[in-house]
Amino acid sequence: MNAVLEELHRTVEGRVRSAGQRYTASRRALVERLAAAGRPLAIPQLLGGRRRVPQSSAYRNLAALERAGVVRRVITDEDFGRYELDERLTEHHHHLVCSNCGRIEDVTIPDRLERSLDRTFDDVARRVGFASVGHRLDLIGLCDDCA
Repeated sequence: MNAVLEELHRTVEGRVRSAGQRYTASRRALVERLAAAGRPLAIPQLLGGRRRVPQSSAYRNLAALERAGVVRRVITDEDFGRYELDERLTEHHHHLVCSNCGRIEDVTIPDRLERSLDRTFDDVARRVGFASVGHRLDLIGLCDDCA
């Protein structure tokens, strides 16, 4: 196993234990699939491959990993969500989501625009009584195939 993946597993195990959970082999396999994909995956995509995990078990494990700050759910117009590693484990990014087929592309925006968004969102949050905010920005449209 490479050093980056080993460090990811150490970090994830710490987060999972801090949430009062165990870092089981099934959860480890889900983290590895998400890390290898580098993009949000739906449950059917996560369950494909050699390791067959019951769908209900995958949902329970993903919920536990989400509570521990390891994964996050990306909402689409599809019947199911997609999951990716939390950006604190990877890098800050946004999504382009196809409203027809559910395809998701990760995108980053220029630092200057990101800082402007941060200031704007912080101002909005302060006006309504929030202290600290982060943001997740999903842009909805049609991919080239669906357009």
